This record gives sequence, structure tokens and C-alpha cells, in this order.
Amino acid sequence: MLIPIRCFSCGTVVAHLYEPYKERVEKGEDSGAVLNDLGVKKICCRRMLVSQVDLIDIILPYNK
Repeated sequence: MLIPIRCFSCGTVVAHLYEPYKERVEKGEDSGAVLNDLGVKKICCRRMLVSQVDLIDIILPYNK
């Protein structure tokens, strides 16, 4: 669905990091290394990016 703007635990803004993270992981880079490069150090913020699932393509056909 939509990327959360802030981390649920600490409130750090993480939404702007999702697209670069997604692109680099799809190219085959290690997700941990990508998160380190992007400066995401806290476990809670890393969780926000790693656990994000894009469901919008699945949900759109059911829109009336």
C-alpha cells in the first residue's frame, strides 16, 4: 500500500528512502548494505523499509 511517512517506533522520516532502497535491492544488491548506504541505522527504521509490501497493484483491479 502506501509507504509509512515516519517510523512507527521512533518517528524518523523514512518514506523518502523507500524508492532508492527498492530500486537497488531489485538490481541485486544486499538489502543490509543498501540500508547502511542510505544511513538507516536504527532497527525499527530498517524494519519499516524491509517489511514494506507493495499491494497497490493487487488492490487496484478491485477498485469500483
